[in-house]
Amino acid sequence: MENTKLRRRVLATATATVAVGALALAGLTGVASAGPAGTTAPAVSADSLSPGLLAALERDLGLDADAARTRIAGEYRAAAIAAGLEKSLGTSFAGARVSGDTADLTVSTTDASEAALITKAGARAEVVGHSLDRLEAAKDALDKAALSKAPKNVPVWYVDVAANRVVVNGASTSAAEAFVKAAGVGDQLVTVARSTERPRALADIRGGDAYYMGGGGRCSVGFSVTRGGTQNGFVTAGHCGRVGTTTNGVNQQAQGSFQGSTFPGRDYAWVATNANWVPKPLVNGYGRGDVTVTGSTPSVVGASVCRSGSTTGWHCGTIQQLNTSVTYPEGTISGVTRTSVCAEPGDSGGAYISGSQAQGVTSGGSGNCSSGGTTYFQPLLPALQAYGLTLVTSGGGNPTTPPTTPPPTDQPGGTWAAGTTYAVGATVTYGGASYRCLQGHTAQAGWTPAAVPALWQRI
Repeated sequence: MENTKLRRRVLATATATVAVGALALAGLTGVASAGPAGTTAPAVSADSLSPGLLAALERDLGLDADAARTRIAGEYRAAAIAAGLEKSLGTSFAGARVSGDTADLTVSTTDASEAALITKAGARAEVVGHSLDRLEAAKDALDKAALSKAPKNVPVWYVDVAANRVVVNGASTSAAEAFVKAAGVGDQLVTVARSTERPRALADIRGGDAYYMGGGGRCSVGFSVTRGGTQNGFVTAGHCGRVGTTTNGVNQQAQGSFQGSTFPGRDYAWVATNANWVPKPLVNGYGRGDVTVTGSTPSVVGASVCRSGSTTGWHCGTIQQLNTSVTYPEGTISGVTRTSVCAEPGDSGGAYISGSQAQGVTSGGSGNCSSGGTTYFQPLLPALQAYGLTLVTSGGGNPTTPPTTPPPTDQPGGTWAAGTTYAVGATVTYGGASYRCLQGHTAQAGWTPAAVPALWQRI
């Protein structure tokens, strides 16, 4: 259960550096009042979305430019409200999702008396039988079973907040049922479904806007990061390389080397680059203009999301489930987000973005961009936390190096509050110290300033 809570605290996603002409993301600016208990959500100006993102949303989701702006503004607002309600509802919280062209928010609870609170905050209330904590505990049991022995013919399992169940997909129902039984998970929490998915990691072809591994193969850059205020680099998929693997950039010139890599289990890595590569808060728009990264606030189930990759360029879809586990031939990956966005080999490591908010990096999937498919991304913050990295955003360039003195012990009190959206440069107090925000984000329970140096700098 502790692992589940940690994953929910670091909901936003893995990252990777942009070198000369790497991947580009969508830009939205401004902050407008939106949610309960002091929450705020970024506003969408008429000209803030990149032409490339708008074109991809129209192609893949059937949204014209005005509809896309309306939907993304609604998704930002929904994310802020959902974060505040998760804190307020506590153990009765059962998940959040958006639907429709205006991103109408539904928040589920196991306590019918909380419906009025949810409605007052601006969401539709839904009373269900199982809390999110209970469902995620069941999924954790499946994850632990997979770590000891990877399930055969069971490619994917996840918490479906709309169905209020854990869904286990198998090549046959008998295979899925056997896996559930071996994990000791009760039938009342699980729906078994037959699936033809055959996910695999996407890192086996060359060419296009990419980086190249020294031992062969091509992957895509995700988001620019820094470490210690002086070392530039990027986050990408862990299956793309191991520690020490050298890389060449899109121009085939020497670029850097992998400094950290995790796969399977998770699917993130980071590459430290040489002085010739300058980190930018951008994702490649593939001929339609680069997109600016302004923060890393996570989106909720049902939100639109777009991906940039060196094989297939821009493609969009929606977030289907958070905290999904997927089994590749190399092993099981947990904590990824399941989407309807297509991808193909070589797109691995590429950037996922919702509006201007970085979500994660491409891990793997099934299908392709001709017939469609399902793709999974590794969320951003777990990678930043694992390697002590800071996401580069448009809010002032490379953040200052966090102090090396130990932070104070977390104590109650101060102006910091979970459920509040903070812009780059905002200052708070917590535990008797003051902190400056390094990345725009909506604060989650556990993301206290002293505990998350990727988001806060002590001043």
